[in-house]
Amino acid sequence: MNFHKAIAAVLMTAALAGCAQTEGQQRAGTGALIGGAGGALVGQAIGGNTKSTVIGAASGALLGAVVGSATTPQPQRRGEQMCRYQDRDGRIYTAPCDDRYYNGDY
Repeated sequence: MNFHKAIAAVLMTAALAGCAQTEGQQRAGTGALIGGAGGALVGQAIGGNTKSTVIGAASGALLGAVVGSATTPQPQRRGEQMCRYQDRDGRIYTAPCDDRYYNGDY
């Protein structure tokens, strides 16, 4: 019965992580899931009981969320943002954005 509850909790957490709106939130949620699973395995291997498994899962989830959030790429400063353009022949190319992008006139 506890196994079914654990599976339900993992599925609910995965579903909630899918509702994240920003890349940082998505990475934090994914990191928490992976860290929690890894922490639970390590806690079970070291302690061999439920208490150590729960402590390992909580610690791993916290560490995974922090690492996932910290590794989110930061937005580039003005002038460094790259935009996609299409020339008259239909070819798409990437180049630094011009002022129309920053002014909202695109």
